[in-house]
Amino acid sequence: MALHCFDLGCVEYTCALAMQEELLHRRCERVGEDTLLLVEHPPVFTLGRGAEEKNLLTPREVPVHRVSRGGEVTFHGPGQLVGYPLIDLTNHGRDVHLYLRGLEAVLIEVLATYGIAAHREAGKTGVWVNEKKIASIGVGVRRWVTYHGFALNVSTDLSYFADIVPCGLVGVRMTSMAEVLLRAIDVASLKPLVAATFARSFGYKDMLWLTHS
Repeated sequence: MALHCFDLGCVEYTCALAMQEELLHRRCERVGEDTLLLVEHPPVFTLGRGAEEKNLLTPREVPVHRVSRGGEVTFHGPGQLVGYPLIDLTNHGRDVHLYLRGLEAVLIEVLATYGIAAHREAGKTGVWVNEKKIASIGVGVRRWVTYHGFALNVSTDLSYFADIVPCGLVGVRMTSMAEVLLRAIDVASLKPLVAATFARSFGYKDMLWLTHS
């Protein structure tokens, strides 16, 4: 079982969404391989299926998209590593709850590599460092194939989160790897580690690393 990992660089949110839809359709037909897309986006706010518009406070001049993932409103922007796994859960127990916990475990392990002690919060999806949230997760599943995914704040401009109620959690504070470590972290250097950790954690024997323009 092989995992194809694409480094998309920094692309518009709608372009990555279109690529997801194309790959999702193929995987739903059981064509091709499981895929992990790794990307940064220009600033954008996204709202999940059931997200409340009141949680979008003052969105500046930033695009807003309502999409078919679970979860509330979140921000994507430069300095944030976004991962979109398109994997067939029929090979992973057909358990969405277990899949979400697996994504959290991948991010916790990646952060531990940098000496950051991250953890889960009971009853909430995502990853925290102390009382602050460092990674958000919102997924969709169609015919047991996953899409959408996770967002890890690496060196993100955290001021954008003041324009929303992140993940619908009133009073939540966001953080980033750069804020915790007090030094700059390059998103590009993090991608191979995230890909390798994801592949190992989800039991892939082979991983093919690709770039896509």
